[in-house]
Amino acid sequence: MLLICYPKCSTCRKAEEWLKHHQIDYRYRDIKANPPSVAELTEWHQASGLPLKRFWNTSGMQYRALNLKSRLIEMNEAQQLALMSTDGMLIRRPILVGNGSVLVGFREKQWLEHLR
Repeated sequence: MLLICYPKCSTCRKAEEWLKHHQIDYRYRDIKANPPSVAELTEWHQASGLPLKRFWNTSGMQYRALNLKSRLIEMNEAQQLALMSTDGMLIRRPILVGNGSVLVGFREKQWLEHLR
């Protein structure tokens, strides 16, 4: 399992504690220090089955500063993935990759269903 997080994010810390509590092995990756590539984001998006808009950190300062709420409408998927890959803070977190699934955001019930 790969857990992609931002160390200062309280939701990421909750997700990490949840994994430890359930004794699930994982590797940790700091999304700000090591943002996902376009190829990774593309693969995760496809594997997740989620709309791409679920990968955006819409409550983040960078999202607001770039006025992405308005701009994303004009961007195709490839352009959005390219922009996301430039700054990990634009991406919703945590992301958990493994066991044939990709989970975006921490919802305990959803994680339990996929991981047990």
